[in-house]
Parts: sequence; C-alpha cells; structure tokens
Amino acid sequence: MAEGIETEARRRLAGLADAPLADGAPAQVLQEDAALVGRLLAAVAQRHDTGEADTTAGDVAAALGLFGDMRMALDQMEAQAVIEARRSGMEWREIAHHQGMKSSQAASQRYQRLLTRLEEIRQGIR
Repeated sequence: MAEGIETEARRRLAGLADAPLADGAPAQVLQEDAALVGRLLAAVAQRHDTGEADTTAGDVAAALGLFGDMRMALDQMEAQAVIEARRSGMEWREIAHHQGMKSSQAASQRYQRLLTRLEEIRQGIR
C-alpha cells in the first residue's frame, strides 16, 4: 500500500480510536496478540542491548505460535471491510486503489482468495 494511502486511512479512522472493541472480535484478538509479540520483541532488543536474558527460546516459540491466529484475524477483517465497501457502492477499481493494487481484477481475486482461505480454516482443511 502506498504511504499516502496509509496516512490518509489512519487520519480518517483516528476519530474512531475511542470506539470499544467487542470482546473476542478479530480486531481485539489481533490487537492483544500483536501487543504480546511487540513486548517480546522489545524484551529481546533490550536483552541484546544489556546482555540480560529476560526471554527464552520458548518465549520466542510462543510468539511464533500467535501468527496463525493474527493472520486469520486480519483476513476476517479485510474480507469484512471489502464486503462493506461493496455494500456502500464502491467499485472494484476503487477498492483496488485503496488496497494499493493496480487493477480491479487483482482486488477481486484477492477477496476470493481470502474467502477461500477462511472457509478452508473453518472446515479444518488448513
């Protein structure tokens, strides 16, 4: 995604920062898991700076275990955002632009891949 698009998106959505996240919603899970991984990486960086070992290989392994759920939460949120964009009347070319893609076909295909991946996870195939 182009930097200008990201900056504009953050500016537009900043007003929603006080809106609460629903318990167990993909956004809440993602936020909590990302914070945990961020804390681990900060502790690892501090360990490298100070030489103190506050983290273990098990801690790093635990962090790696969170990425599957974080990817699924992102996929769910992206699919829902695309659904809402289409409901609001956005054309695929507009969606593509906001996703930093060059064509409406690329955006549509990405959405179809998201739906397929989420369905495979739901069915236990992935």
